[in-house]
Amino acid sequence: MKRHDVAGNWIAEALALRLTANEATTLVQQLYCSLKAWIQHGELTAGDTLPSSRHLSRALGVSRNTVLAAMDRLLAEGLLIARQGAGLYVADLPALLTRAEAPPTVPVRYSNRGNKLLALSGTLSHGHRAFAPGVPALDLFPREQWQRLLRRHYYQAEMAWMDYQTSGGLPALKAALCDYLRLSRAVRCRPEQIVITQGAQQAFELITQLFTDHGDSVWMEEPGYGGAQACFLASGLAVTPIPVDQQGLNPSLAPENAPAPRLIYVTPSHQYPSGVTMPAPRRLTLLEHASRTGSWIIEDDYDSEFRYDTPPTPSLQGLAEQASVIYVGTFSKVLYPGLRLGYLVVPEALAEDVRLAHARLHREGNYPVQSALAEFIANGHFTRHIARMRAAYRQRQACLRAALAPAVAAGLRLSDGHAGMHLLAELDTIAEEGMLVRRAEAQGITLSPLSRYYLAENKHPGLVLGYAGSTESELTSAGAWLSDAYLTLRQHL
Repeated sequence: MKRHDVAGNWIAEALALRLTANEATTLVQQLYCSLKAWIQHGELTAGDTLPSSRHLSRALGVSRNTVLAAMDRLLAEGLLIARQGAGLYVADLPALLTRAEAPPTVPVRYSNRGNKLLALSGTLSHGHRAFAPGVPALDLFPREQWQRLLRRHYYQAEMAWMDYQTSGGLPALKAALCDYLRLSRAVRCRPEQIVITQGAQQAFELITQLFTDHGDSVWMEEPGYGGAQACFLASGLAVTPIPVDQQGLNPSLAPENAPAPRLIYVTPSHQYPSGVTMPAPRRLTLLEHASRTGSWIIEDDYDSEFRYDTPPTPSLQGLAEQASVIYVGTFSKVLYPGLRLGYLVVPEALAEDVRLAHARLHREGNYPVQSALAEFIANGHFTRHIARMRAAYRQRQACLRAALAPAVAAGLRLSDGHAGMHLLAELDTIAEEGMLVRRAEAQGITLSPLSRYYLAENKHPGLVLGYAGSTESELTSAGAWLSDAYLTLRQHL
């Protein structure tokens, strides 16, 4: 629908709210002033059409002569123009004639949690640009095949799917996902243990609502994923950053007086953003610690499908004899972020409660999309797509490494890149990090500073370089720019 059609639909209703039986102001004056103000303030813009005088007369319950008198004044002032046989339109004005003084700005006071949340929002990716972390290869996604599936499943959607849902997700999707997780990730589960969410972020929020109270302690990897940090801080939890070493989160590095954590958040298969993998002995140590302290481990398995020269690592959840791990996954990295589908795998004894809480808080739905995804997985399209992406990402990483080779020769340190969708480039100083980020922004290149992923004051400088969402030519160009910028900066330090 065109904008001028939309304008015509609401004008009569809006004018009806403005008209009053005010003896001091005539109806003609009220109509004239209301329309003039909307034109001057931009609610009505050039080309918007006005309803006919007959339509307005009926809708407002006033005589047609009253409407015509107001319109004649607007025509005389050049605010409206008449087109033969087409009615009245807003004139194309060079500028606003007058504008009422803006009311004084009321200062906004955010909560302490709100301020922390906004501070952490700096780690968000700025769209589909070179080096944006966490962005998959949208250019390689099988759009036509997926759209055919969507169209068919929307067309064949059951009437019951239009109602509120309380099943924790479409059973067909949970069954297909269960088979995939058991085979590819060694997750111990049945379909009834899976709860489909609108992305991993909603899964984190559901966990904090169910398992924590305000002020409870949560251990967070340091450095760590900004989305999880934001969720925990916004939930009013006391976040204790635990340093990450070459084997992932290290429980022995927790502060001596730190309270026992209610939650422990980890990305063991591919720590974000350092890229290290937690080996089996450290995993067992973490499971033992959680069992001893009564903590719940949140295993965020966000991109474990993408491993290049090492075998897949079984899930932490699959090692847990006791029910202490809540497994979280997402389709944002393996398919596309706009899909907004993630999932939880919870211990069997908790599945019913988590399902009910999710239905109460979030009102699950969009079953036609879940149905299309279930078929996408069951028919093998999902695993074939992952295989194609794994090959493409390996090549894209190689492209980025080649472009950065001169900088690496001059001292830039890159992570090993055995898995995942990004590389970590370590730098020497926070000042060096800041200068590169600012120069990249001016070039339309996204450089995510490593220091933003730290909660404590002892921040390490570096760059989180996403390569999955950029083409090889984009990576070659942006990588060459970054290499030159790094070399230039080193010459002046």
